This record gives sequence, C-alpha cells and structure tokens, in this order.
Amino acid sequence: MNTRAALEPRPRLADDAANRLAWVDIVIPVLNEERALPGCVRTLARFLDERFPLPWRITIVDNGSTDGTWGVATALAGEFDLVHARRLDIRGRGAALRAAWRDSPADIVAYMDVDLSTDLDALFPLVASVASGHSEIAIGTRLAHSARTRRSLRREVVSRAYNALLRYGFGVRFSDAQCGFKAARTDVVRPLMDKVEDDAWFFDTELLLLAEHNGLRVHEVPVDWIEDTDSRVRVVRTALDDLKGLARVAWSMSTGRASVAVRRSEPRPTHPDAVVTRPRAVTLAKFLSFAAIGVFSVVLYTLIYLPLRDIWSPAMTNLGALVLTGIINIEANRRWTFRKRTTVHFRAFLLFLANYALTTVAVLKVPPGSGRLAEVGVVVATYCLLTLIRFTALDRWVFPRK
Repeated sequence: MNTRAALEPRPRLADDAANRLAWVDIVIPVLNEERALPGCVRTLARFLDERFPLPWRITIVDNGSTDGTWGVATALAGEFDLVHARRLDIRGRGAALRAAWRDSPADIVAYMDVDLSTDLDALFPLVASVASGHSEIAIGTRLAHSARTRRSLRREVVSRAYNALLRYGFGVRFSDAQCGFKAARTDVVRPLMDKVEDDAWFFDTELLLLAEHNGLRVHEVPVDWIEDTDSRVRVVRTALDDLKGLARVAWSMSTGRASVAVRRSEPRPTHPDAVVTRPRAVTLAKFLSFAAIGVFSVVLYTLIYLPLRDIWSPAMTNLGALVLTGIINIEANRRWTFRKRTTVHFRAFLLFLANYALTTVAVLKVPPGSGRLAEVGVVVATYCLLTLIRFTALDRWVFPRK
C-alpha cells in the first residue's frame, strides 16, 4: 500500500543539475517501531537536507507491524515531501528490502536501521563509492581497525565469530556482513535478489556472498556504531538461522545455482594513448595459492594411495585417491586461487578423466617386482606433472571468466 505515486520524480529532482547526479533511495524497514520512527525520520531528513549532496528519498517500509507504526509512517509521509511509506503484510528485513529495492526508481538503493545506531557521517562515503561507479555495493563495517563501536560483549563475540566463519569458510573479503548500513547500484542488486532466498536477517549475508561469488566489488566504510538495547534482533536465534543459510548458500555455489549475469566495473586505461599489456591468466598470488594447494594435494594423494593399495588394484587405488583428492583440490582452488570464477563446469570432469587415464597408464607401466616404492614414486611424479598442466587449464577454461 503506497501513500503516493512513489515512482514519479520529485520536483526537487527535476532540474538539470540534479538529473546529472545519482539519485539515492534510503529504505528504513520497521516492525513495531512507533516510538523510534518519528525521531529517526526527522533526524535523517534534516541531515540529508543540510549535509547530503545527492538527490534523495526516504522510504519507510512497515512489514507486519501490529502497533501504531503504520499510522506514524503515513503521518511522516504527509509531513515531508521526500518521505514515502509503504506497507507489507509479511515480516522480515529481507522482505522489506526486496520489495522496496525492486520498485525503487532511484539509481542507488540503500538502507539503514531505524535506531540510527550507525553515525550518519558515514552515509555519503558509503554512497559515494557506488555513485562513482568504483564499486557495485558498499557496506558499513564495525570490525575495521578505524571503526568505533559501543556494544555488549555478547553481540561483539557473536559478530566476530560469525564474520570469521565467513572469511575462513567462504573466503570472503568483507569484514562485517550484518551491519545495517548498506548501499548498492539498483541495476546490479536486482538480478542478485532473484537468487536470494532469505527474507529475514540472513538476507544481507546471502546478498554479499552472491555478490563476491559473481565478481562484484564490495566497498567497506568504517563506521561509528552504538548499540540500541531496544533492538528487535534476537542474537542467538538469528545466529542459528544464519548457519542454516550458510549451508544452503554453500550448496548453491557448489552446484552452480549461485551464478548471476550482472554488469560489473572493469579496469580500463585512463590515458587515451596508453599502450597496455595483455592481461595475464596467472598472477603471482594465484601461482602461490595454487602451488600451496598443489603441494598439499600431492601429500594427501600419497597418504590416500598407500593404504588403499593394500586392498585394491593399482587402477582402483588410483581412482579412489584421485576422486578424494580432486574434490578437495578443485574446491580449494575455486575459493582461494580463482575467487572471481564461476562454479566448476563439465569440462573439469573431462580433465579429471584425462588425469586418471594418464596416471593409471603410468602406474601400470611399472615393471612387475619393482616394489611398492617405485610404483608410488611413478604415480606421484605423474600426478605432480599433471598438476602443473592442470593449473593452466583451470585458469583458462575450467573456471572461465565472466
């Protein structure tokens, strides 16, 4: 339910100067917030009028309130020309953002929590990165070294543990998935939301995981943040729901369902007469990462091959060792070596079959009576050689560029 024609440009945005600037729609999702909402909107509107240089609109999304929140929201929409209110019958921050961001006519969509826990001085640095085209998504972070926060020990511990899980489990580069202070390019975030399944608190994390998985740039802004003890967040229950969501997203990534066709910024030379080199498929960082994983895979392959050889034939033993090692090797390289690639394609299976055929031929060519050490040495040497060959193949066509 809308209080006015939300998709029509405001008079303030109609002049030529404003049309050359990115238009920002700041969404405030609310649930039973009749006490906090008036102060939030009035403070935010005053700040935007006085200190925010881009055209803006505030959108209040009431998603399932049972108190007087909707009446307060409509009153505020009548009080301010650039405040819009809409109502949803379902609950969940994710549902509120999905609905508002899908319908927004703005170039940039953002959101913040109604308690204004994040200091508003960080708003323009947040939006500027997206408005300039340098990043597709920008987020506030309470965990950067220069961030200043004041919150309970329990929330601090849970937040740090959760974001550590994201870093080490998914290899993400952002530091604070759940800070309620984010902005994104509208044309980029909409196709991502088609893949986001969660409608509650995990919405933020899922959106960011999909963004990085598809090669988008996520910019972080250190923020000043003060905890509001009247928050609707239930920390323990939210954490458990987030763990379930992480398992679901990990499965989507491994099966290829997390890939999204999105436009992202690509580096281009600034000087019109620049002579640029051809991009290298292999960088030093990739090489070092692949080398470390390769050494680990060789050791793991050897440790698997030796005990299995006591009960299986050389060909079956090689197959078992390659399958177990290959799963770990491919997944490790997908996460840490080729972070901005899609999931493994069918061609990886063909590469595995070639790997198996060559190593099996090598081990079967070992003369009878040469001993177990010679057999293992031959197959491991062949495996090492194929690992080097596989590095080029993985970078060029198993994990193809978007």
